[in-house]
Amino acid sequence: MSRWNFLSTSFPRPGGKPGFWFTWIAYLIFVALMLGKLNLLDHELNLPYIDMSGIDFLIAAGCLLVLTFWILWLPSRGVLWALALMNFLLSFVIFADLVYFRYFGDFLTIPVLLQAGQVESLGGSIGELLHWRDLWFFADFPLMLIGALWSWSRRRKAKSGSGYSIDYSVNHSAQRGSRFRVFLTRRLPAGLLILIIGFSAAFFPIRHASQTWAKNLLENNWWNVSMYNVTGLLGFHLIDSYRYVQTEINKGQPLPEERLSEIRDWFQDHQAARSSSAELLGAYKGSNVVTVQGEAFMNFFVGKKIDGQAITPNLDALREDSLYFDHFYHQTGQGRTSDADLATNISLHPLPSGSVFIRYANNAFDTMSSILKKEGYTSSVFHAYDGSFWNRNRMYQEMGYDHFYTEKEFKIDEPLGWSLGDRSFLNQSVGYMEQMPEPFYSFLITLSSHHPYNLDLPEEDKLPVGEFENTVFGDYLQSVHYLDSALGDMIERLKKDGLWENTIFVFYGDHDFSLDERESVSKLLEKPVSEFEYSQMMGQVPLLIHLPDGKLAGTYSQPGGQLDTMPTLLNLLGIDAGKYPLMGRNLLNQSDSNSLVVLRTGAFADGQIYYEPSADGVFENGICYDLNTGQPTDVEKARAGYEEAVKRLSISDDVIAKDLIPVLNESK
Repeated sequence: MSRWNFLSTSFPRPGGKPGFWFTWIAYLIFVALMLGKLNLLDHELNLPYIDMSGIDFLIAAGCLLVLTFWILWLPSRGVLWALALMNFLLSFVIFADLVYFRYFGDFLTIPVLLQAGQVESLGGSIGELLHWRDLWFFADFPLMLIGALWSWSRRRKAKSGSGYSIDYSVNHSAQRGSRFRVFLTRRLPAGLLILIIGFSAAFFPIRHASQTWAKNLLENNWWNVSMYNVTGLLGFHLIDSYRYVQTEINKGQPLPEERLSEIRDWFQDHQAARSSSAELLGAYKGSNVVTVQGEAFMNFFVGKKIDGQAITPNLDALREDSLYFDHFYHQTGQGRTSDADLATNISLHPLPSGSVFIRYANNAFDTMSSILKKEGYTSSVFHAYDGSFWNRNRMYQEMGYDHFYTEKEFKIDEPLGWSLGDRSFLNQSVGYMEQMPEPFYSFLITLSSHHPYNLDLPEEDKLPVGEFENTVFGDYLQSVHYLDSALGDMIERLKKDGLWENTIFVFYGDHDFSLDERESVSKLLEKPVSEFEYSQMMGQVPLLIHLPDGKLAGTYSQPGGQLDTMPTLLNLLGIDAGKYPLMGRNLLNQSDSNSLVVLRTGAFADGQIYYEPSADGVFENGICYDLNTGQPTDVEKARAGYEEAVKRLSISDDVIAKDLIPVLNESK
């Protein structure tokens, strides 16, 4: 074959189709662009243990080849369009993961994508998470457009006969061969070679890691960031997709009896922790319960002032005759607000991926509302927003609520933030409670202090925030101050209506405010805040419980978590929480010395130490802090707590995934 004949099958002829080697060049350029974008993502995330060099680069390249090897099997002209499509799709995935991580500190998963219909409701929040430098992820798109227009123009010229046209159908038919022969001799082997190389480059390093320094990481359902640090972004999504399909396939398969016995034994062994001392069991039997879940309401600013004015004056006053837990952790995961609801009203851990409200709304759970209904309570939930958000319409039916008051049943007379302002929301909710037979259980979810916190408040509701004026942190303080004011009005109305004297009032925060504002927090507290102290502040929310007679008032500093709320309240109402398969404990059980609080990330606190797992999932690489000094200490002190944390998360995951509550109740 002459030089021209060889090149004619390798590079695009004027007006003709791209040749085989031109396809290779385009493919390699695509791979280089995608690896560049993954490297840019890594710099934006700034996570430890992965730097897109060495093994990390090899895994990323391997996953990319596995995802795209099939492109080389397409006809030459189809290759260019397929590369453009994959460029667009992968760029969007990388960018979407970055934006999601900025808010949630996590990565997108298949279950989260099934909740994608909720994204349109996050418009303002998403806008705050976008940066101008993000345009680099799409910098190659104009070049792709120019290339597409150039290719289209050349095809038009070729069809009209104005461009170069070489008739090689007569003398070169033997060299050109049939398309099928070209596929068999070139495209098929090339695609298979890329697949083998890509699979080897990604699979073997990941497998080696999961069997050595990251042992069992892929099986433990732990933090997605830990998975990312082993697999990279594309590997994470491939494994997440595989696990999701595997979970869906295995949903109907029962657990082995040995595993089921292990779970039964755990709940039996921890029954005493959920129970109550005899003098407190039923001390407030027959009382109403009103629980308010405060959106993004944290603990670090409670009791603090700006320029002499209290940020939360009403909560500060209520603390005087209430139980206040100042080391209370939110235990949420990707489900955020719905996870806080789950932990508080079902006392189970959230999933490592997605929301229970979305994925397992048909499960049978022992819930606060369903248990109280057996005791003659009327139960209602209030949220002035779309009832389909977080699949609440369906989930609240299964949780046993008598009524779910959505935005349709509220008069939007104070439009603020996402929907109705909290002041009007709480006031109208009390109006509904006044019409309910007693005793009742009311669960209210506020909304005004939701990200991005830019409320258009009237002057009388504004807090002078001094140097934080016109900042996101200042807007946040404004929003929680407004919620505190709304709570004050609500309590006054409950007192005026005569409900306060027979009501256990509960207020807690659902999760952190998703902002990196360590410097601002230091200024507010007028002292330097260490990285560890800031992480603790981001993990803790307030829990306030006001009893009808004001007894047991004081500040309780032992660690607690949202899972502990339900057992604590049930025992006060005369219901032994030990009879139910709950994962929390009674915070008022003085005989229980085990105050372990486990977070979805695998972190835990026990009153003496706080263990923060490393992003690579290796126990020894985690950090153990002495809670008295805030300084790192011997990590081996956390060994037992670490093993128990792993066990608890695993048990909770199995209880949810296998719908085990009815099975566990049958065995009692």
